[in-house]
Amino acid sequence: MTGSSSPLPVDSADVDAAAVVLAGVAVRTPLLSPPVLSERVGAKVFLKPEVLQRTGSFKFRGAFNKLSSIPPGARGGGVVAFSSGNHAQGVAAAAQILNMRATIVMPADAPLSKRERTKAFGAEVVLYDRDREDREAIAKDIAAKRGATLVPPYDDPKVIAGQGTVGREIAEDMAALGLAPDIVVAPVSGGGLIAGVATAVKARFPKAMLMSAEPDAFDDHARSLRAGRREPHKAEGRTICDALMASIPGEITFAINSRLLTKGVTASDAEVGVAVGYAFRELKLVVEPGGAVGLAALLSGQIDARGKTVVIVLSGGNVDAELYAKLIG
Repeated sequence: MTGSSSPLPVDSADVDAAAVVLAGVAVRTPLLSPPVLSERVGAKVFLKPEVLQRTGSFKFRGAFNKLSSIPPGARGGGVVAFSSGNHAQGVAAAAQILNMRATIVMPADAPLSKRERTKAFGAEVVLYDRDREDREAIAKDIAAKRGATLVPPYDDPKVIAGQGTVGREIAEDMAALGLAPDIVVAPVSGGGLIAGVATAVKARFPKAMLMSAEPDAFDDHARSLRAGRREPHKAEGRTICDALMASIPGEITFAINSRLLTKGVTASDAEVGVAVGYAFRELKLVVEPGGAVGLAALLSGQIDARGKTVVIVLSGGNVDAELYAKLIG
């Protein structure tokens, strides 16, 4: 966490404005405190289940806030996004509600359920090879040819502010309970969710420790926070956390996260699998691997939680049935 005093790209007023836009459209997900989990880790644990959000992940919040900000005269060209799945569905659903055309550039190896659900919201899906092609370049080319608006998955102030409503609700619900969170953890890919959550939570609870959670090796945020500058991860191959494979933190997101986050934690694919199964059996929640990485870090002891009040964001629940059956079995 750096000590610069310059204004941040997104502040709590931006999150408040996003909350107004999202009111009555996004689901205000509950803050749960399962006794079985709190007893297991010796802490007061709360869960923010964004698996219950529209499209099954937090991504709808940022997508709808961004699309709503597009002037009516510029909506005719539609929107273009690039995503492995959750941002894709969020943008597609938001575009459907706002009666806009959506084109989504998705990796050919994205979970089938995410691709099919994106199409079900009325979006056109353009597939690309994750190893050989540049998804952002493809999306920019389509947007330029169609006069469409590009909707980034995380590195955009409107998207970050929308995701920040997750943190705003956490802060409001904790305050209503008369509690202050000691630790708040959220899964991280490009960093938009944790940047928004940190912005909102820190505004109300400045002493709270905010942490990013990533798969082992795909730890670009943890590396960057330690180094004080954006650094890529060194991972090769894949992780079951398909939603968390961005190679380096976003520029805008890291400008926020480098100031507001305490550190990053990680969990192995095996630990994530255990967490997915635990959420199914003990919490009765369907959580995708990427959405469970914070819970995995908690269950595996990567977070010093004993005696503390901890909030874990379960960021999404979109997982292929075949993989899910394997993990819970």
